Amino acid sequence: MYLENIALDARDPRTLGRFWEALLGGTTLTDDPDLFETRLAVADGPVLDLCLARVPEPVDAHPRLHLDLAGGHRQAVVVERALSLGASHLDIGQGDVPWVVLADPEGNPFCVMEGRPEYAVSGPVAALPLDSADPDRDAGFWAELSGWVPVGSAMPAALRHPSGHGPLLELCREAAPKGEVKNRLHLDIRLEEGDDPDAVLARVAELGGRVLDPDWGELPWTVLADPSGNELCLLPARSPATS
Repeated sequence: MYLENIALDARDPRTLGRFWEALLGGTTLTDDPDLFETRLAVADGPVLDLCLARVPEPVDAHPRLHLDLAGGHRQAVVVERALSLGASHLDIGQGDVPWVVLADPEGNPFCVMEGRPEYAVSGPVAALPLDSADPDRDAGFWAELSGWVPVGSAMPAALRHPSGHGPLLELCREAAPKGEVKNRLHLDIRLEEGDDPDAVLARVAELGGRVLDPDWGELPWTVLADPSGNELCLLPARSPATS
């Protein structure tokens, strides 16, 4: 198994996807009205696809997962670039902090971060902060499914691709338990050839996760929740012809 996608719900996937692709320097994979996919490759590190699919639900002002962009000494440049592409400043009560909070063109919050040593090898996406009821427990869950490994961070727990490069998956202590509203941003795990789906689902349950039934009809993937209730998708292994 491996972490393949960062999936973002969108009212207009093509327009929002082009915003993120221009800001992050991605490469277009799919450019359709209902699905936009761009590839975010980190030198000597992971290849992650940012996938945007059309959904009608409104934006959550306080998402449990969001993007932290690398800024550092170029923070002002990245902020100005985002604003020029259609982002806007956003006040979520952050107060006086060294990072800059913005909203993308559909209102999804994201941050442009100050310099931190742990971001030096992250690439354009510094971190993926995910709310957690128990960061140590959830780090174990995500490490097993993604193959990423524990690393040091300012957050209670964090993982990174075993190459030592790419964004951090940061487990941040939640302010409140997960509600019924679906996370607008979630992660996708891809099975590899030879993985036993039933064994993987049994291991998900052992680690505190569970299978969800969102009543979306028949799907080629399985919708799961991590131990803190955050949604993720388990994608089937690719056939040899498409891998």
